[in-house]
Amino acid sequence: MTTGTEYEARIKTYNWKELVDLWSQIESGNTPGWQPGKALEYLILRTFQLEGYDVTWPYSVRIDGEELEQIDGVIYNSGLACLVECKDTAERANIEPIAKLRNQLQRRPVTVIGSIFSRCGFTESATNLARFISPQTILLWGGDEIAYAIQNQCISMALVKKYRFCIERGLPDYNITVEGLL
Repeated sequence: MTTGTEYEARIKTYNWKELVDLWSQIESGNTPGWQPGKALEYLILRTFQLEGYDVTWPYSVRIDGEELEQIDGVIYNSGLACLVECKDTAERANIEPIAKLRNQLQRRPVTVIGSIFSRCGFTESATNLARFISPQTILLWGGDEIAYAIQNQCISMALVKKYRFCIERGLPDYNITVEGLL
């Protein structure tokens, strides 16, 4: 079984073109050499790293030897701290990852936000739950947005746009492919 350190070393060699290719494999559900879901986690973190973010790769939080949380990653840039949660399934993500991330955020300083990246998007129930979390701290990313951000090398700009929209409108689901980045 491949370790997190081995995945990290592998993904750090990827450039934008290789990330676009990996995204195509993720979309088709065919990621040889990656355990289920791991390719998406490392792809998302690498895209932010390529745009200058500091990245904390996937890790577990343990208390008294017991695993309390499994974190898919954290990104930092210019005072922004964001927990990352990834869902690489053939179905739209339901409320579970939103509830999980909400609980993780409740254990962190109030300035930390979260982003959930879902290859197939979100159910209506999940989107509704994310819209009514208080305080509003979770941003939603569908597969079309992930593809757009990777292909256009603009994930940083997209995150800022989504975050500003959430601040101004109180909504976590601004779609960069529909609404645009400018």
